[in-house]
Amino acid sequence: MLQPRRMVGALLDNIGKVIVGKEEAIEYALIALLCRGHVLIEDVPGVGKTTLASALAKSLDCSFRRIQFTPDLMPSDVTGFTLVNFKTGEMEFREGAVMSQVVLADEINRTSPKTQSALLEVMEEHQVTVDGVTHALPQPFIVLATQNPGEFVGTYPLPEAQMDRFFLRISIGYPTIEQEMDVLDRYSGAVKPMETILPVCSAQDVIAMQDMVTQVYCAPEVRSYVATIAAATRKEPALQLGASTRAAIALIHAAQACALLDERDFILPEDVQHMALPVLCHRLILDPEARMKGVTAEQVVSRIMKNTIVPVKL
Repeated sequence: MLQPRRMVGALLDNIGKVIVGKEEAIEYALIALLCRGHVLIEDVPGVGKTTLASALAKSLDCSFRRIQFTPDLMPSDVTGFTLVNFKTGEMEFREGAVMSQVVLADEINRTSPKTQSALLEVMEEHQVTVDGVTHALPQPFIVLATQNPGEFVGTYPLPEAQMDRFFLRISIGYPTIEQEMDVLDRYSGAVKPMETILPVCSAQDVIAMQDMVTQVYCAPEVRSYVATIAAATRKEPALQLGASTRAAIALIHAAQACALLDERDFILPEDVQHMALPVLCHRLILDPEARMKGVTAEQVVSRIMKNTIVPVKL
């Protein structure tokens, strides 16, 4: 029988060869993979965003493509296009870079909103429609997108619809002095750590674990707890835009994955609390006045979680 905790442990160890001391960020990315979701890795340049995404891709025995998002990137470069075969006279579909199981969308906010929107159908429906013809994407499918903070030069803010399609957002942050010394030691040799990473999980293993996540039981009290949290964000004065229904569904799925990794077949409120910040915060839009006062989405969600009654009897 497939053991998700052991499989995730193998992936954590494998990715840990190149990412030092960031186990929580890695585990969040793996939870998104188990939930058929997509990951937005947001942080300053040079802390390992692309390295994390590449290491996860190399740890899976799946097809992988990297898209470097630049201002001149066209939507057809992402989704593909059709052209006439002059030998046969028939229209042929040429695959875009997104036709892969693991897609690294590197620096996604450095391309135009028009090209960003090419990923909307891809991320939600796991398919591409070109000239009226729909093409299914290979499974499992995950988009690992990286972006620099919005105030950096040359960036375009991702639209709300795009942000809502990311299952969760994570940041890596700067390492401690001890962690950075470890990184310097690993990267000072002739063999680069990324070259030592080999696949430890097959596509069939990932799909099997994804199916197991959906079988984790969610009690009505937990569903009510999640719905109450989502409703509270929509009434929060500090927020201009609260959590969508898609966000509430994502929070349930994330809690299911947490329970599965804890070798349980049911969700506890603690699972919801553990995943609330990475799942909800990037989907919320602060009121301008609250933003001026230095309020963050993380603070708002933490306050809502503190004020929401936790179900005791499940």
